[in-house]
Order: sequence, then C-alpha cells, then structure tokens
Amino acid sequence: MKHILSKSTFMYGCQCQKRLYLHKFKPELKNPEDENRQAIFQTGTYVGILARQLFDGGVDASPPDTFSYHISVKNTQHFLQTHFVIYEAAFQFEGVLCAIDILVRKKNKWYAYEVKSSTSVKPQYIDDAALQYYVMKNSGLQIEDISIVYLNNEYVRNGNLEIEKLFATQSVIDEVLEKQRNVAEKIIELKKLLENKQEPVIEIGKQCFDPYECDFTNYCWKNIPKENSIFDLTYGLAWKLYDEGIYHLDEIPDDFKLSAKAEIQLKHYKSGEIFCDKEAIKNFTNQFEYPLYFFDFETFNSAIPELNQSKTYQQIPFQFSLHIQKNKGEEVEHVEFLGDGISDPRIALIKSMLKHLGKSGNIVCYNKSFEQTRIKEMALNFPEYENELLALNERVVDLMEPFQKRWYYHPNFKGGYSIKIVLPTLISELSYNNLEIKEGGTASFTYSQLRFQDKATQQLQRNQLLDYCKLDTFAMVKIWEWLIKI
Repeated sequence: MKHILSKSTFMYGCQCQKRLYLHKFKPELKNPEDENRQAIFQTGTYVGILARQLFDGGVDASPPDTFSYHISVKNTQHFLQTHFVIYEAAFQFEGVLCAIDILVRKKNKWYAYEVKSSTSVKPQYIDDAALQYYVMKNSGLQIEDISIVYLNNEYVRNGNLEIEKLFATQSVIDEVLEKQRNVAEKIIELKKLLENKQEPVIEIGKQCFDPYECDFTNYCWKNIPKENSIFDLTYGLAWKLYDEGIYHLDEIPDDFKLSAKAEIQLKHYKSGEIFCDKEAIKNFTNQFEYPLYFFDFETFNSAIPELNQSKTYQQIPFQFSLHIQKNKGEEVEHVEFLGDGISDPRIALIKSMLKHLGKSGNIVCYNKSFEQTRIKEMALNFPEYENELLALNERVVDLMEPFQKRWYYHPNFKGGYSIKIVLPTLISELSYNNLEIKEGGTASFTYSQLRFQDKATQQLQRNQLLDYCKLDTFAMVKIWEWLIKI
C-alpha cells in the first residue's frame, strides 16, 4: 500500500502545514531548482554512504526507485531475519513510511543510527529520529537505542581517512521517547490535513526558513513587495513590522521605534539623500600605511576533509588576488595565484603570499575577519610558516568599516554593505554582472570541479576564476580611491 506520509513530508508538516499541503497537491508552485540545495542533498547522500564503514558488511535495502518503497519494506522484513547490519531499512505503519540509515543487531538487540552531514545534533534531528522510532516500534521492531551520527569537527585528517575519528555518535533515545506521544498526535493532524485537501491559511513567518528554507517561498511571499520591502531592514525588526500589517518602507509610521541603523536607512530611503561623515572617513584613511596591498582569498570546503591537515567544512584557500599600490596616486600592479585543482594548493599559495605581501604597509581586505581567520588556520596547519603568517595579520585593515559603521550611507545600499552592494553604487562602470562567475559560492564549486574537466574547459574556467577574484581586489582599489577623493 502506498504511504501517506514519509519522514520528509512529516518534517515538512512539522515546520509548516502549508508546506506539506503544497508539496502534495501543488508541487508545480515550487521555487526553481536551487543548485546549492542540490549540492547539500548530494553531500548528505555521500556522507551517509561513507558512514556505513562504521558498520561494515551490511545489506542495502534501498528501493530500486523512489516509487517502490513497498519493495524496500518487504525486503527489510526478510533481512531482519538474515543479517546483522541493514542500510536504509524501511518500515511502514498505518501509512507512515521511514527508512533508517543504518540498523545494527548486537546480541539480538537492534540499534538504529541516523547519519547527518552536520557537525552537531540539532533539534530537528530529534524530531526526525522520534518519527523513525515510532514507525519502527509500531511495526514490531524492538529498538534498544537510536543515535545520531554526525561529523566530528575536531578531527584533523593526516593520511588516510580514519572513519572512526571522522564521525561522532550521540544517543538520543531519551529525547525520542519523550516525543512519542507528540509524534502520534502530529501524524493524526497531518493525515487530516491531507484528507481534507484544503490549503491551510498560514501567514508567512520565521518558519519559512527555520529549520530549513521552504521551497515554496516565491508563492507564499508573493504579496511582499519586490523592492523596498520591510525585509530590507534587519530580520527581527521586519517581522515586528509585518505583524503590524506593514509591508513596504513607505508604510512605516514616523513614530515607529527603530534601531539607530534602521533609522538612518529609512531616513535616507525616504529623502533619497546620501549621508557622509567626512571627518570619520578622513580619520580612517589617514591610518593606512603605504605600500597598500589589496588582498582577497577564494576558498572551497567539503564535508569530508580531502586534504591532509584539514577538518570537515574547513575553508581551504585555493586562490588569491593582490593589487599593490606602493605610494599614494601611483599605478597599481597585480599579482595572482590559483591552485591546479588537484593537489593541496596551500603551501604554494603561502609561499606566493609571503613573497608578494612584503614586510611593511597595510594589507587591505573587505571583511577582514575572513582573510585573517584563513591565515590563522594556515599558520596552525603549517607551523613552519606560523610566525610569518601571523605577522601578516597584524597589518590587515578592513575597507568595509566606513560602510559597515555607516560613515557613508547611500539609499541604494538598502541597509547592506557588502562589496557587491557598495561597488556598483560608487563606481557604476564596474560590475560583477558581466562576469561568468559572479559570487564566491560559484567560484568554490567551479574550482572543486576543475579536476573532472577536459583541458579546454579547465583553461576556460581557470580564466573565469582569475577574472572574478581580480575584480574583488580591483574593486577595493577603486573604492579606496573614491574614499580618498571625498
């Protein structure tokens, strides 16, 4: 018999009943396919398969396709009698389906393990496990314990992957048992919703993004203005305004209590005027010491550490761009580095950095904490360069500061201050829109795939990566020159 609810749709309903309804009855309203979301899903699948090595020798009960879980349920019942380890064991009880990542029999007692690609046990994982336990137990299986297997972010790879150290395991049986009554009640509630086939009236809210971003936001948020909505303001403030029935910045009453930054934002939106504290900017720029090194990293990360001396999800620098201005007003020279996409790029990158960043003068970054953190990590991973690397951090200054602190504020910023917001406002002839790679996530993914491309595609994509990173530092040069002028 076809199931009514699966683990995924149960979790949709827990997050928002409208999401469950739309998923079941109006799937055509989903947002366009999101590459980042697909990449996260693929990562979860890969981590789940890798975790099977914790319990070798199991049998895979996965169905032949997503429409044939009845086969998986039937096979699981057979495997319970014949095997000690089952992967993707499937159970169905009163129309509710679940598939547990790993099921292990020890001394005639069953232990369940759900694998997650995160580095901690999150509250939604408990709800997930509670449903799995409910379905398995009511299907007649006695579960001694149920645990979450997740990635250990303290593990540093050195040589071959050590699976036992890569993963951590935490029993959640006590929390799961406490939730059994709630699970039973929620299942009844969600089944009624699906039987009625009427779209529930639910306002947008924080549940649209918590614990996961819903894939029907385009539909549910259609009444929110595309331009100058309250969601250009800070998140918490936006929801307060929404609860008052205010959607557009023009609708905010003059006496509505705002934060200092929001007041500046709203004032200059309404007036169209620019705010500029020239004295603060002058004091800021006067601190800079030439030569100036406009510097930016690009990084990639992976759930499973691919390189020695790296951790799960560690940001690995693979590229930098550097524009150097030796004296005020002089022409800048450009230096760049890009790894080959195959070997660990960090040693070669470090050597090139140390060669070109000199011993004096400020290293200018935009959002300096990112670059400084990467430098600290490399100093830790490669202690032979520790002193030289940490010395670089003492010279780093942040070009974002005048915009973050709103010494300069333009209505076009809409409350933001990222370089991709600031640059086109100040220097209209420069834009990321003309590039093939327009943001860091795409750059990271492109680099991670270089090794799989043919030579012609590799060269093309390497040029695209170089163009993107080069614009980041050239943009800083132009923003710096603009600050000096005002």
